[in-house]
Amino acid sequence: MKHRLAAAVLTTGLLALAACGGSGGGAGQDAGPPRPGGDLVFAVSSDAGCADPQQVASNDSIYSMRQIVDSLTDQDPASGDIKPWLATSWSSNPTATEWTFQLRPGATFSDGTPVDGNAVKANFDRVPSLGARGTLPKGYLAGYQGTTVTSPTSVTVRFAQPNVQFLQGTSTHSLGLLSPASAAQTDDQRCAGVVGSGPFVLQSYVKNQATVLTRRAGYTWGSSLFTHPGEAYLDRAEFRVVPESGVRTGSLQSGEVDAIASIGPQDEAPLSGAGIDLPSRANPGVPFGIVFNLATPLGQDAAVREAVSAAINRQEVVSAVYTSQTKPATSALASTTPDFADQSALLGFDPARANSVLDAAGWVRGPDGIRTRAGARLTLPLLYAPVIATNRPALELVQQQLRAVGIDLQLQERPISDTAAIQQSGQFTAAWFNVSRADPDILRNQFGSAGSNVFRFPAGTPVDALLAAQAGTLDPAQRTQQVAQAQQQLVGQHLVIPVAELTTTLGVGPRAHDVAFDASSRIQLHDTWKSEQ
Repeated sequence: MKHRLAAAVLTTGLLALAACGGSGGGAGQDAGPPRPGGDLVFAVSSDAGCADPQQVASNDSIYSMRQIVDSLTDQDPASGDIKPWLATSWSSNPTATEWTFQLRPGATFSDGTPVDGNAVKANFDRVPSLGARGTLPKGYLAGYQGTTVTSPTSVTVRFAQPNVQFLQGTSTHSLGLLSPASAAQTDDQRCAGVVGSGPFVLQSYVKNQATVLTRRAGYTWGSSLFTHPGEAYLDRAEFRVVPESGVRTGSLQSGEVDAIASIGPQDEAPLSGAGIDLPSRANPGVPFGIVFNLATPLGQDAAVREAVSAAINRQEVVSAVYTSQTKPATSALASTTPDFADQSALLGFDPARANSVLDAAGWVRGPDGIRTRAGARLTLPLLYAPVIATNRPALELVQQQLRAVGIDLQLQERPISDTAAIQQSGQFTAAWFNVSRADPDILRNQFGSAGSNVFRFPAGTPVDALLAAQAGTLDPAQRTQQVAQAQQQLVGQHLVIPVAELTTTLGVGPRAHDVAFDASSRIQLHDTWKSEQ
């Protein structure tokens, strides 16, 4: 197979980086050439409660964890092509059930252990036994049968069935390599901190307070997409948890921090006016939306699912809550994902339709406007975590929209560290959900019966068969068609109710430069540098 995705190439125009590669906050200013040294302070809104890249899925934690691990491959944000990193080359057998990687020699983990075939095997052998926090890497290794180490620099990864998406999976933080000693630890031990081979080393991690990284001395095995060889420029990077949006914004304006995440629409004008750059990039993958637990009575009620979808005014939510670059969701995949297929015709705002289908299903308006049937109120508990600052205001607006058609949406906020276990337990009715990945297989990973399947999608359905088939289809055109059909069924049956595409917008101060987005719209700090006062 060629060294590229076995799927549609990402559209360069859609994925072009906004302000990436330029100087943060320095538009029109000549900061000179990049220079080594300096500390970067990056304020984020939340913490996943874990310092292991294979066990985190929220952007605020991925930002720091991505920096401590290298991956076998990297993905070009502009083209979607897979590029060398720890692996210099790779190939698959004709059925994509075996993938062979040639590793670059000389790379080491920060504990001195070599990054060799045994280390790759130790990581991949451990992933299937990860608990609830490890759903992403387990999905990328679906059907994993083992890794054969042919030599220190050659490994073959075997699967029980064709696994086309695995190559892109090797470029993600979720399959970033840990030292064998870290990989062998228990899940909870790993969450206290792990050892990687990346351009930064984890110095300290204090839950809900800060993650501190320091530059890895002697680092010479960076991704082929990095703009300079050798060690990172920065001496130190601190990711400080600052939940309050106003405090993050004020800290950036005052120079107390160099960059911030989770920009709200109210922050755009004052930050721009203060000379702050606002680089943004749309996240590929599953957009923010509501997904029902299909094992629950409300999840099995097709009329309720349809009414929820029809009652949501997506444009109003996006305009009121998110930054100006954000778009309403138009499918079960974000529009920047390979093989995205527009389903906007199925996602119109139609409260009359919502009322009609609920009336027909026997849900009758009560005195307070909330519907009932057989004595039960139409109350929909919705699980969510404060992974970004926009979640609560977005859901409060959706709550008002659903109440207008007689649905009582009850918001159930839970800590980020608890949501994975709650979803695994099945003790929830519906969840506000998104996940970023630049490959359409994220649909199978989340909604296929053989994937993580926390939403209890039944096996043997047509959509389940399509999601399974696309993961093993070698013909890109055929895979595109299968993925399109799967999106149509997921949206048309309201199994997934997409609302807003996540667009990552950062605030970057005038001294921070080249804070780059990767293909999944997370940041890469190897080439980031700071100018003098």
